[in-house]
Amino acid sequence: MKRRSRIYYSAAQRSEIWDRWQAGEPMSSIGRRFDRESSSVFSVISPTGGIRPPDRHRAKQALSLAEREEISRWLSMRCSLRSIARHLGRSPSTISREVQRNGGPERYRAAGSDQAAWDRARRPKLCKLACRPFLRRTVSTLLQRQWSPEQIAGWLKRTYPGEPQKQVSHETIYRSLFIQARGVLKKELLEHLRARRTVRRSRHASMKRNGLGQIKNAVSISERPPSVEDRAVPGHWEGDLIGGSGNSYVATLVERHSRYVMLVKVANKDTESVVSALIKQSQRLPSELYRSLTWDRGKELADHQRLTLATEVEVYFCDPRSPWQRGSSENTNRLLRQYLPRGTDLSLHSQAKLSAIARQLNERPRKTLLYQTPAEKFAECVAAVG
Repeated sequence: MKRRSRIYYSAAQRSEIWDRWQAGEPMSSIGRRFDRESSSVFSVISPTGGIRPPDRHRAKQALSLAEREEISRWLSMRCSLRSIARHLGRSPSTISREVQRNGGPERYRAAGSDQAAWDRARRPKLCKLACRPFLRRTVSTLLQRQWSPEQIAGWLKRTYPGEPQKQVSHETIYRSLFIQARGVLKKELLEHLRARRTVRRSRHASMKRNGLGQIKNAVSISERPPSVEDRAVPGHWEGDLIGGSGNSYVATLVERHSRYVMLVKVANKDTESVVSALIKQSQRLPSELYRSLTWDRGKELADHQRLTLATEVEVYFCDPRSPWQRGSSENTNRLLRQYLPRGTDLSLHSQAKLSAIARQLNERPRKTLLYQTPAEKFAECVAAVG
């Protein structure tokens, strides 16, 4: 069997790989750019978990190679360390330490000393989570509760204002998860992230899926009143179906003002089952909090007129191939995949179980709500309508 030769990338090539990766380009495409397999690109990206390492640079106060050459030249002339320090405008203690750690006056060489200083500078730095046990335990606990790093960071900032030692950025959490060499957060915690990846993807790499269906007498989203559009008034919802194996489905409803989520068990995808389930669910809410519903062009809501007659809820539909117009619903569906993974049988979940999942999601802080929870925000709406 022929042994494949090791692939090396130059510094310029590595920089281009990281530029393309951060722009959202897939590994296969990056590999084709260099006429190499995607696995060779993975070997560059994976050691740091898909997070670009910072470019190394020397500190301004560090001795330069030119200064070290001056030190070597003056030592060969048997000059004192103090006279060398005066010549370079440096402290005598700086010159003394430099000479002693690199072999002494007789063995000091500029090039070797400069390289040794560069190598010594590559020592591991402890991150904030490694230095703060309370913070590390809190982050681990909240990750196990399916909170995202951004939710954790926002909640900590809101809960401990003015206490920076009890706060941490979401970027630090991601780095501690994906860069296992830090040894701070256990690798098993990656399973609690919404995206089950071994490397972190760029935000530019997100893909939007489109849908299309022919709905008779559909009212376009463009006809939705401004009060719905600006989210100022509660009671306007977005809905969708998420699918599982064996033709199993769950209907999702998200209130635009509070991002409050309700999950509805449906027998199957036909419009009779879905509309009947939505009508039944609407009876659990005050009419003031269920005024309109925005849906994709899926045929499961073909009988939308029956829903409007039974509930007085106005139904609006996205433009063809534009499910992103229901942004709250799309974002919530991604969150729900932590609890209802793709390829699993959703019919196994009872309505009580679905309600428990919705409750857990509603108790997670949301960035768009300034890290309030949807449950808190929706409770304010309920109190306002009496």
